[in-house]
Amino acid sequence: MDPQLLTYYEAIERASADMLAAARSGNWDEVLKLEGACVLLISQLKHAAEGQEAAQREARDERARAAAKAKSAIMQRILINDAEIRHLAEPWLQELDETLAGRRQTLH
Repeated sequence: MDPQLLTYYEAIERASADMLAAARSGNWDEVLKLEGACVLLISQLKHAAEGQEAAQREARDERARAAAKAKSAIMQRILINDAEIRHLAEPWLQELDETLAGRRQTLH
């Protein structure tokens, strides 16, 4: 967890404990004040968490784009290799065809 988010949780916990202490002592004005502080902290936490999620999504998207680019480059190299193999094999295949064609003629 992001340390900044943890700080918000800790601050909310402190405010909650202070609210409980104020409620136990019957200090309802303090409870209301601390409740307002909690609402603000929760709002800030949500905003920070959304920002963190957006940053994580962006990082995932960037990793996905990098992976797709790498995959594309690999596939291109595979296709280039395949094309060269086919080019190099053509004379051998032609020779094989001629050899097999000659054998067929001798079998008839």
